[in-house]
Amino acid sequence: MKNVSAGRETRRRLTSPRIAETVADELRRQIVDGELADGDLLPPQAVLVEHFNVSLVSLREALRILETEGLVSVRRGNQGGAVVHAPTKNSAAYMLGLVLQSNQVHLSDLGDALRDLEPSCAALAAQRADRFRTIVPELRRINTEMAERLDDGPSFTDLGRQFHDAVVRGCGNATVTAVVSSLEALWSSHEQRWAEKASASGEYPSPTQRKAALKAHTALTDAIESGDAERARRAATRHLADAQTFVLSDDASTRVITASPPQALARWRS
Repeated sequence: MKNVSAGRETRRRLTSPRIAETVADELRRQIVDGELADGDLLPPQAVLVEHFNVSLVSLREALRILETEGLVSVRRGNQGGAVVHAPTKNSAAYMLGLVLQSNQVHLSDLGDALRDLEPSCAALAAQRADRFRTIVPELRRINTEMAERLDDGPSFTDLGRQFHDAVVRGCGNATVTAVVSSLEALWSSHEQRWAEKASASGEYPSPTQRKAALKAHTALTDAIESGDAERARRAATRHLADAQTFVLSDDASTRVITASPPQALARWRS
């Protein structure tokens, strides 16, 4: 177990009405800075109360703040405790999804954004000098697994999401990856719901359509491997337009619904 490091102001009695926020700020900083790593168990609440010199009520409120942000998950009972979770794209997608949902943004609007942004990621991936040992092998591996699961609709769709996520991560720009990955996570939550519904009703895309998707993935991978940024951009744009057709087929005016709260995802991971 790692010890919570002491900040300059944590040993004096806090009198601010924002005591819980102050404690949450310090713990959040330590999580983001890596002083508290993913999977670490925070010290018992009694120890944290003594460390921060705050009331148990304020500490529990601070933990609730972090739990809402997906940075900790609090387990109850004798084996309980607060488990640390490093920030993920799902946490960012949740907050972004709340903004889009509150503004009643249509799913087609989210699709348009991805059709603009993800092809740029593909083009950037094609320009990477290290693509032969980084992004290309991963894309080839996913394509191989997709070819082996053409008859398994849900698995094929899940691998398809992994392919798109790999393209985004392969762009080589951390800021672009964080932003586009959050949008991808939002889209994927809708795509998953669509896939489950379509599979249950027997309307899931046919093996022929899956083969077409795999062919598009292969063409995009080839373009990235060859270093042809514009060809990669065009291939990604065409494929995204085709792939989104299925999800938007029911009603393009469907509104964006945010994914599961990050604290629920954190509990699931643990």
